Amino acid sequence: MAASVREDHARGGNLPTEVNVFVGRDGELARIAGLLASARLVTLTGPGGVGKSRLALRAAHEAQGGFPGGAWLVELSPLTDASLLTHAVMEALRRPDQTVRPLRDVLVEQLTGTPVLLVLDTCEHVLQPCARLVSELLARVPELRILTTSRQPLAVPGEQVLALGPLPLEPTGGDGADSAAVALFTARASAAVPEFEVTGANRAQIAAICARLDGIPLAIELAAVRMRGMPLNRLLEGLDSRFDLLTARTEPLLARHQTLRTAIGWSHELCTPLERLLWARLSVFAGGWDLEAAEIVCHGGPLATESVLALLSCLTEKSVVVQEADGSGLRFRMLDTLRDFGAQWLDGLGETESVRRRHRDYYRWLARRGEPEWLGSAQRAWAERMRAEHANLRLAVEECLADPDPSCALELTGTLWFFWFACGYAEEGRGYLARALRRGEGTGAERVLALWAQRLITLTPDDLDAAEEVAAAYARLAARRGLPDVAAQLPLGGASIAVRGESARSAILHGPSGQAPTGGGGAVFFRLTALAVQAYLLAAQGAFERVAAVAGRLRAECDKCGELWMRAWGDYFLALARLGQGDAEAAAAHAREALTAKWRVHDRLGTAAAMDLLSAAEAGRGRTERAARLFGTSARLWHAAGLPELGRATSTGFRDHHERRLGEAIGETRCDQLLAEGRAFTIDQAIALVRTDRLPDTSW
Repeated sequence: MAASVREDHARGGNLPTEVNVFVGRDGELARIAGLLASARLVTLTGPGGVGKSRLALRAAHEAQGGFPGGAWLVELSPLTDASLLTHAVMEALRRPDQTVRPLRDVLVEQLTGTPVLLVLDTCEHVLQPCARLVSELLARVPELRILTTSRQPLAVPGEQVLALGPLPLEPTGGDGADSAAVALFTARASAAVPEFEVTGANRAQIAAICARLDGIPLAIELAAVRMRGMPLNRLLEGLDSRFDLLTARTEPLLARHQTLRTAIGWSHELCTPLERLLWARLSVFAGGWDLEAAEIVCHGGPLATESVLALLSCLTEKSVVVQEADGSGLRFRMLDTLRDFGAQWLDGLGETESVRRRHRDYYRWLARRGEPEWLGSAQRAWAERMRAEHANLRLAVEECLADPDPSCALELTGTLWFFWFACGYAEEGRGYLARALRRGEGTGAERVLALWAQRLITLTPDDLDAAEEVAAAYARLAARRGLPDVAAQLPLGGASIAVRGESARSAILHGPSGQAPTGGGGAVFFRLTALAVQAYLLAAQGAFERVAAVAGRLRAECDKCGELWMRAWGDYFLALARLGQGDAEAAAAHAREALTAKWRVHDRLGTAAAMDLLSAAEAGRGRTERAARLFGTSARLWHAAGLPELGRATSTGFRDHHERRLGEAIGETRCDQLLAEGRAFTIDQAIALVRTDRLPDTSW
């Protein structure tokens, strides 16, 4: 049978929905489309506030139909450490770093095989690392097109640069059409005040406002939102009276920078003193924040905790803060230019260091709070929350690494073991832990925790010495925390002996005996892991009745604490046991349950493994065509997990044997067709295929 072809990327990408109507820039959009058709790298340049990011998003939306591999937006403004640039791209592609291979190689594999548009937004603060990454990707991925935004070009060979200017102040069409600047003001003012409309009487005033703001989109939008609180003539007067005053205070700048700073400064003056203070303090967040974070980080002095929500609402009404909902709940963010202005104001207040410290300490507290709750009923909520806070966690880790006390970084990077290990950020965690351990000396509890976390997330299936080190490191950690007789109750040392084939019986008997230790630092995790390891070893011996018994105990232990991630492995091993016992019906049900749970907590590796098993169970039920589609889909899932080599037909004895059996059952030609259909499904379509007997609608 022909070898499996390279998996396609998920169609569609990750482009966010545009929150308001796009106005103007028709000529620029046409030029970008033409440049992307002939060039592989297009960069939009221009000053802050001129609309580079919004134009790039609109252009990507219009172009994505020509990229079967999807259009993917990578927002770089929250990135504070240039060494994490590749991680940021992988995260935007929704690909976890669950591999120990070089991440650049994994990224190249993810982008190879079908045309993809990659949008790198706000490159200027990591310009040289961006240029190196772009050069490498373009050289290694022939199908790739890249669109970037930056205040200056990347200077990469072949780069086509489109310098973006302000919106035209004069109409470009006939029949009394308004200029693009007036059209933008009108659209945003109408959104703020629904009854607003352009008339013959006010058109000249609107044009004067836009001219006073030099046609800069951000400045126009900030002015338009003021229509909620004042008439048009007052708005124009306000600009006239403040423009010269504010400009005189600034250092010499380009005229467009002056105008933008003036517009932001004017919006700032129209805020109350407490709103200005909150604006400044919010500038310490990266990527966004929720209400709890704002209340804890930003309160103090005249700014009371209970007033933060009302002030956030006021800043949202004034378009300083953007409110949005995601999987973790209601969140807020600021445009980069407004955050930069707030940061300058915070520095002028002399509060930068103290507010950054509060930000760091809040995320240290959040990590400590999440660690004991991870293996419980709130697991999915914590997975969503920590993923949403990823940029802030990075910033907090960097602040800890800069602290003279090495225990600060050791404690935070170690406490985040569950985030690195189970949420798909192992590579990043390894890097942070290595940096923290290089700084930390001695044998304090924080260093022991960090060492255990480092060894845990460095584990690979073929590194059995590391498994023994994890057990030994945890024993030291538990001893530090006063947990009795821990070492004798940890199974991983014996488990590794069994995998080596030296003494399977002794390893199986080395499972947990009596009451396992309780307490923080992963004690519950190890108690559950002990059962999972036993199930794995028993399955390797073909002792399926005992596998089912141990898997049942694992599920029961997880149910006691409401845990989902490890329970799914209990379902997986129970499915494996039932399949080994000849009960394909029960095996399919348990495999489906495991797969659904793994997907809910973003464990792509577990999802791929469960899909393989479900395909085998469906074949055992005589549903070979469905099994073939699922098997093709599992190749896609292995690719999404960052382990495409495990999705190839010849990667393991199981996959090779299973594909040959499918070909024998339905014919090689039909099997190849069905495998290709499965590989063509998006990830969401694949999950839908698991939940129903119907084929997904491929027009999604």
